Amino acid sequence: MKILYKIAAILALLIGIMSVISGSMVLLNYNIPNYNVLNWLVVYNVILGGICIVAGILIWKNNKSTRKIILAILISHLLVFLYLYFLSQEVALESIKAMGFRVSVWTVIFLLAYKKINN
Repeated sequence: MKILYKIAAILALLIGIMSVISGSMVLLNYNIPNYNVLNWLVVYNVILGGICIVAGILIWKNNKSTRKIILAILISHLLVFLYLYFLSQEVALESIKAMGFRVSVWTVIFLLAYKKINN
């Protein structure tokens, strides 16, 4: 079971690092995508990426706050995904897919860590 918990931590770290790097490149104009970019969404992704890195460290260390931070990140990503999918008229399909990917990864992280958290 310990290995699943470590996998959850590594996934959290990887998705956090990817979000910070890719979002920062867009914000600094090093990478300008060929689709409509919502600046607030890029800023959100960079901020949550940083929080994901912290979460990965907390998961690795088996911190008491792990359950709360995993749920907060998952719910936050899910709410943004639902907003983008149902309410936003100007969002690019790539952004919806990326947020769906984040929701999927954090669902896996939650499932991997959930049993360990409850023990």
